[in-house]
Amino acid sequence: METSLGVVLLSEILGTAALTLLGCGVVANVLLRETKGRGADWLLISFGWAMAVFVGVYIAYRSGAHLNPAVTLGLLLSNSDEYGPGIDVTFASTLVYLLGEFVGAFLGGVLVWLAYRQHFDRHDVAAEKLAVFSTGPQIRNPLWNTLTEVIATFVLVYTILQLGNTPTAIGPVAVAFLVLAIGMSLGGPTGYAINPARDLGPRLAHAVVPIRGKGGNDWGYAWVPVVGPATGGILAGLLSRVVTAVT
Repeated sequence: METSLGVVLLSEILGTAALTLLGCGVVANVLLRETKGRGADWLLISFGWAMAVFVGVYIAYRSGAHLNPAVTLGLLLSNSDEYGPGIDVTFASTLVYLLGEFVGAFLGGVLVWLAYRQHFDRHDVAAEKLAVFSTGPQIRNPLWNTLTEVIATFVLVYTILQLGNTPTAIGPVAVAFLVLAIGMSLGGPTGYAINPARDLGPRLAHAVVPIRGKGGNDWGYAWVPVVGPATGGILAGLLSRVVTAVT
């Protein structure tokens, strides 16, 4: 049955909003003052993001649950016929996926602010407020930071493309564990954006919502978690295409 682009748009908005709400929410719970999770560690953040992906994938099942422009680009470059059940790969459908992902990520960022507004107002470290919404490097070097994001996103997208070739019904579970593994193994240098929408959408939300003492948005770094993941997704799609052609 053919799925309309309107359904695709709504599905991707809702799924990506849930992803960023829960993912950025776990960071807020760990970093902000006077929360129940204040002071927890990287393991909780990694598990929180994995579960955020799990929820987002189920919510966005109608569109195939891309939730990530890198996944959309990977499918496009892999020469896939469909983005999801009954959704042909076309220029229009590509734009709809990308729009839904970025809009959903922005909305998720706004919802995180609403859920934690009192804690944002009481927190006095501007950099940690920004870290709730967007990623940042531990050692700032744009070239190496971009390479880290390329590698991590390549692992994500290539594995997702291969999951599509397996006769299982555990897709959301598998993707959640994949994101958990990436976070714990490759997340240390940059905070593993691995998703241009996940970083840029909430970063824009941080820029526009009235957070007391929020400081800047680090726009000088903002291109890294967009270019790196997009490149990783494209490379994963191209390799998948080559492997499919020779096997």
